[in-house]
Amino acid sequence: MDKDFALAGKRNKLVGLLKEKGISDKTVLSAISIIPRHKFLPKGAESHAYIDKAIQIGSGQTISQPYTVAFQTELLEIKKYDKVLEIGTGSGYQAAVLAEMGAKVYSIERHKPLYLSSKELLLKLNYNVNVFLADGFTGLTNFAPFDKIIITCGAPEIPVKLLLQLKIGGIMVVPVDKNETQDMLKIIKISEKDFDISSHGKFMFVPMLKGIIE
Repeated sequence: MDKDFALAGKRNKLVGLLKEKGISDKTVLSAISIIPRHKFLPKGAESHAYIDKAIQIGSGQTISQPYTVAFQTELLEIKKYDKVLEIGTGSGYQAAVLAEMGAKVYSIERHKPLYLSSKELLLKLNYNVNVFLADGFTGLTNFAPFDKIIITCGAPEIPVKLLLQLKIGGIMVVPVDKNETQDMLKIIKISEKDFDISSHGKFMFVPMLKGIIE
């Protein structure tokens, strides 16, 4: 019980820091205050779980820093029962945040080891997330259209195939650039041919790549 209380205190401290950095969506902050981020980290890294930094999780991938997770999620304007496509499951933490907020989550991971571990962990923590081993560039046409799409890796350009899987009125949040840092774009689909695109600062992600890694 003492350990649980201490971890809850660390999560609440993290939430306070995110508020100071400008995150104001109460449902986002509530999810971060609840989810045991330490369980999504590799053994030996748990003590860094509630520090606002990205951490290596294997397969050349990272779990994004909490501020980045909160920022992207806030841009998505998640509503309960939203059907959300996530590109880049990674540790599963971002998917857990979305599920905790009441979204119906479909998540794609291209690295088989991460796909297996995140799927198992999300199930163990009772998060009903649909996790797929697939190429993120192709999306999930069989489950489209989606209310929201979030991409948690740096896309070289706006993924047109994924825009086709977004509902009219839907939102895509994607970091875009071929360089080490990317522009965080919020794309609102006005019609099949018209989009409202706004930029929300520079971030750093691992690159979005094609194919499946066994």
